[in-house]
Amino acid sequence: MEDYLRKLNPEQRNAVTHSTGPLMVIAGAGSGKTRVLTYRIVHLLKSGVYPHNILSLTFTNKASKEMRNRIELMAEESDARSLWMGTFHSVFSKILRFEAEKLNYPSNFTIYDTDDSKSLVRSIIKELNLDKDIYKVGMIRNRISSLKNNFITPAGYNSKSELNQQDKIAKRTEFGRIYQMYVQRCEKASAMDFDDLLLKTYQLLENHPDVLLKYQEKFKYLLIDEYQDTNHVQYLIIKKLAALNENICIVGDDAQSIYAFRGANIQNILNFKVDYPNYKTYKLEQNYRSTSTIVEAANSIIKQNEKQIEKNVWTSNTKGDKIIVVKTGSDNDEGRLVANTISDVQMRNQAHHKDFAILYRTNAQSRSLEESLRKRNIPYKIYGGLSFYQRKEIKDLLAYYRLAINPNDEEAFKRIINYPTRGIGTTTIQRLNVFANEHNKTIWEIINHLEETEININKGTQKKLKEFALMINNFIINSKQKDAHAIAEEIAKQTGLFNNLYTDKSPEGVSRFENIQELLNGIKDFSETAEQGVNKLPDFMEDVALLTDQDKETEDDFNKVTLMTVHAAKGLEFPYVFVVGLEENLFPSMMSGESQENLEEERRLF
Repeated sequence: MEDYLRKLNPEQRNAVTHSTGPLMVIAGAGSGKTRVLTYRIVHLLKSGVYPHNILSLTFTNKASKEMRNRIELMAEESDARSLWMGTFHSVFSKILRFEAEKLNYPSNFTIYDTDDSKSLVRSIIKELNLDKDIYKVGMIRNRISSLKNNFITPAGYNSKSELNQQDKIAKRTEFGRIYQMYVQRCEKASAMDFDDLLLKTYQLLENHPDVLLKYQEKFKYLLIDEYQDTNHVQYLIIKKLAALNENICIVGDDAQSIYAFRGANIQNILNFKVDYPNYKTYKLEQNYRSTSTIVEAANSIIKQNEKQIEKNVWTSNTKGDKIIVVKTGSDNDEGRLVANTISDVQMRNQAHHKDFAILYRTNAQSRSLEESLRKRNIPYKIYGGLSFYQRKEIKDLLAYYRLAINPNDEEAFKRIINYPTRGIGTTTIQRLNVFANEHNKTIWEIINHLEETEININKGTQKKLKEFALMINNFIINSKQKDAHAIAEEIAKQTGLFNNLYTDKSPEGVSRFENIQELLNGIKDFSETAEQGVNKLPDFMEDVALLTDQDKETEDDFNKVTLMTVHAAKGLEFPYVFVVGLEENLFPSMMSGESQENLEEERRLF
């Protein structure tokens, strides 16, 4: 037996040495799935399979890089470099560049990222002179993405009456035109967005049998990591590529399928036995990472799910510490408890900040946690996201608050003069800025005395500027009379910002609205707990300014408490973990009550 095989347990070894035919490896958390994938590739190489005949697909560059590095240590370095290994998007873009001519694209086509896509959508909406409150860029871009991932082209969209009807009800009758122009502009620019890298790969294989056969013969062995996270397009591409040889090895765990909101389809892994009746399955059920207490708790939750592949995850590790459940009266109490516990554990166990992770269901929950950590001078970082007060929607609303306190704050003015949309364009703002600089005045002074100012702005725009000035002046007066929460809520509603986010039902829009609500909750807490006389908006903003200034302190990012959503935590591990907000309609999410599928996903997430 090869030395590397001696390092594996029996199930791992069986999976690694499986010869030919479909193979499903069900790998529970901490069961060594990366090792199995890596060793299987090494075993194939040592068995005489050419590296260029092996295709290995992952979901992250980090995963593929880690696997390639391990393979280099165990096999020939040149073999490791010759493997077709990478993320779905990186591998498929490579194929598309080789075959671009068949799609009427040059091989040096540009790949648009999310910001590029949004920018293109934004320019089309502007060109068509559409209402940006109805045609929200993020929502339009997400809808285009969803249609592409369901193989619905602009022509297909126009032929589906139910889709057209949805947009008519939402007063988005021009969506089909936007979609058509978006596709045309991408083609004209020789560009593909991230969805195109999948969609056009499928179209290439579907419409060009010679190309399909070429890659079927080339990729004699396919290995797919995290198969439970594949979407419909990825699933169909894999199925096409594997159809000739059926030497497909998928590694995954239905119990870790938590990305339905991104299009992941758990049925892909559940139906593997239907797609490949002659499949062989091995279950990696031994957890090497977690204590038996953690494993037993996870098993007790997931066993409630009806749609799953039967497995019995176990560990030989010690029982470990008990899971502690604590009830608190509010999110602020919860934040204080977490911060105090971190400080206590640090002193008692000589732990480092980086040893702690705080997990929550939605980003909006970070606010009370951040404030509690700051007050205890505990450094932290937001994993995969912005600090609460750095998020766009929060900065937008805070800019209004800043103007209500100091209307000469021109950075705040420029940020929100036309948000939500009120018909004051960039040309007007540029003219105001130039005029103010030339006459040594603030923009606020100018818009309050437009009749006396010789500035090239038409009457219609002047009227809008006056309305804006009147609104801000009312906020200035009321902010001196009302407590922080009363004026903060008034500003959020009267500016239209609150309603603007409320009507955006995209995942992005819902998240932003929740963040605004969380900010207002924080201001309400401040107003109710602050001493009389220091509960006004300027007092709160001073508090916020001092808190956010602490973010700028130079601190090694490596040694900080990590705050993140439960989704972002997948695959990571920490010595000390807090899961906050375990309450009905938060975690589990309020959407869990809509269907059995949603509820089962919440269990997998937990």
